[in-house]
Amino acid sequence: MLLISNFSKKYPSGFEVLIDELKLEKGIHFIHGANGSGKSTLLKALAGIHPFQGKIDLNGIDLLKKPLEYRATIGYAEAEPQFPDFLSLDDLIQVVAKAKKANQEEINQLKSSFGADSFSGYPVGTFSSGMLKKSALILAFLGNPQLVILDEPFTTIDTQTQNQLTEMIKGLAAQGVTFLITSHQNSPIANLPIQGTFKMESGRLSKNG
Repeated sequence: MLLISNFSKKYPSGFEVLIDELKLEKGIHFIHGANGSGKSTLLKALAGIHPFQGKIDLNGIDLLKKPLEYRATIGYAEAEPQFPDFLSLDDLIQVVAKAKKANQEEINQLKSSFGADSFSGYPVGTFSSGMLKKSALILAFLGNPQLVILDEPFTTIDTQTQNQLTEMIKGLAAQGVTFLITSHQNSPIANLPIQGTFKMESGRLSKNG
């Protein structure tokens, strides 16, 4: 279970994301809302990237108290991924795989699933937006995460890859992995067995909005 309580993330501009309490059981959960509503802010906090006030707990592991242990149990792919231009995808995979104890068989399977074998050895600075998104997705799925956070995962990738991603999400969710997804694309989301739908508006999250 993912538990969020007394959550607050405030910017100098005055914009603030506030969540009193949210409990997410295993399954696929979807957050929708306009750009700038606070979706990405929340996801980055859940991924351990943004500092925040409050409590985030995944299956008994508190993010603030045990940050390394928490981060080892999650996967995160941001909407517009950025990596050091001089590193290859294979370089990035080795770093993440070591941290998350992913084996070579898992690496090979993910690269094949996302069609990354043809470009994984090249510097990411040469990648198209689609290649960057595939790279981010591969890194997010490494290491058998308990929670996978996907911010606009269906943008910039082709229909075949969208379908592949949809089936992967379904399969892992059936095995007990929790997903938290944002997307402005309705077609792929319509093909997923969504357990909970939330709306983010002006930094406030409401269920079934």
